Amino acid sequence: MSLIDVILNRRSIRRYEKRPIPEETMKLILEAGRMAPSAGNRQPWHFVVVTDQELKEKLSQWRYTLFLKDSAAVIVGCGENSRPRLERFTTIDVTIALENMVIAAWALGVGSCWIGGFDEKIVKKLLKLPDDIKVVALLSLGYPVEQPTPRRKKSLEEIVHYNKFVKGEKLEKLDQGGR
Repeated sequence: MSLIDVILNRRSIRRYEKRPIPEETMKLILEAGRMAPSAGNRQPWHFVVVTDQELKEKLSQWRYTLFLKDSAAVIVGCGENSRPRLERFTTIDVTIALENMVIAAWALGVGSCWIGGFDEKIVKKLLKLPDDIKVVALLSLGYPVEQPTPRRKKSLEEIVHYNKFVKGEKLEKLDQGGR
C-alpha cells in the first residue's frame, strides 16, 4: 500500500485483538514519532508506553477512554513545558510526532485511536510525570478486530480557500490566479 493509501484508508480503532505488539513493530512506531519535525528542532516530546494491564484499566475510567483496557498498548504523548512561551509549539510538535506514529502503526497493520478526553492531573499522577511535563494526548494501539466504515468528511470545496478566506466560496481550479 502506498503512503497516500495508508493515510486515506486509516480509521480510528477502538476494538482490538488480545495480542501484544511485537517489540520490533513497537520500536518502528516509536521511531516514526522520534523522527517527526519540531519547532527549532527542540524535540520536546516524551512518550510513555503503557502495557501494564492495571495501568491501562486505570486509564480507562473516562467516557472516551473505556476501551483502553483492551488495547495492546497506550502511548501517552507528553511535552516539556519548562519554557511557557514555547508551550504552543510543544503541543503542536508532540501532536505531529503522535500522528507520525498513527500513520506508521496503520502501515504496519496496527490500529490506533487518538484520545483527548482524559483528566491530565490523574494521568500525570498515575504515570509519575513531573510538573513541567504536559500530557498532550493518549494514543491506543492494537491489532484491529473491527474495520469501521469511512466517516463523512467535508469536501475540499468546503475547507480550502485560496489567497483569502471567503465563507461559502467555491474551490476554483488550481491553475487560476497564480495558484
